[in-house]
Amino acid sequence: MSHNNQSIEALLTAVQSQTISIDSAMEQLKHYNDVGFAKVDLHRKQRQGFPEVIFGEGKDAQQIKIIIESLLTKDETILITRINKEKADEILTQYPQLAYYKTANILATPVSSIAKSYNKAAIICAGTSDLPIAEEAAITAQVMGVEIERFYDVGVSGIHRLFDQLESIRKCKVSIVIAGMEGALSSVVSGLVDHPVYAVPTSVGYGANLNGITTLLSMINSCAPGTSVLNIDNGFGGGYNAAMLINMLEKEKYSEESL
Repeated sequence: MSHNNQSIEALLTAVQSQTISIDSAMEQLKHYNDVGFAKVDLHRKQRQGFPEVIFGEGKDAQQIKIIIESLLTKDETILITRINKEKADEILTQYPQLAYYKTANILATPVSSIAKSYNKAAIICAGTSDLPIAEEAAITAQVMGVEIERFYDVGVSGIHRLFDQLESIRKCKVSIVIAGMEGALSSVVSGLVDHPVYAVPTSVGYGANLNGITTLLSMINSCAPGTSVLNIDNGFGGGYNAAMLINMLEKEKYSEESL
């Protein structure tokens, strides 16, 4: 429940009338759940608009199950990133209501069950080798309730492919551009659209790419304004930031319509 003044007053009234116990009220007011190896944030949705996200790498399947169970006590949307198929399959035996997105390495509440926004985010990917990061961004945004449109394999080495998609890209409210090598695609896109661009460098490339460092530095030094750069291979960060922007627009749209 949202812990604003009205909900706290209702909770205290329920305690006073003995409708619920003090222990039950304290449980509802808890901001996190200490499960021993982790303290699961149960208040993040109220603070930031979306529940705590589980980073799958470095956690075993049992640990992830315990965190999922803790989040589900608050009916939270589940989003687990960087999780391989072996761990995902084990978790799905206990939580079959979740869905595994193999290319993105994400286990989550199915995107088909989540209402989507009116405004769209564009997911723009330079090449097929960048797809895992692009899909991580795409699925993250979808789980956060954002309508997306994919524009894949439109890198600068065949820039006519990008130009063919420009009209549709410009209709979106934010673009997430995923590229490796020299990362030029983000600068090109930023120079052609009137909305924010989140650039995600990938570790795709030959030796002098330095596992994405060259791409990162290239994107940071972009001459095109309106570009914000995420960390190397951080598709999740690109999707999350874009979703926050779209969801903010949706709230403003809803507020205007309710006046």
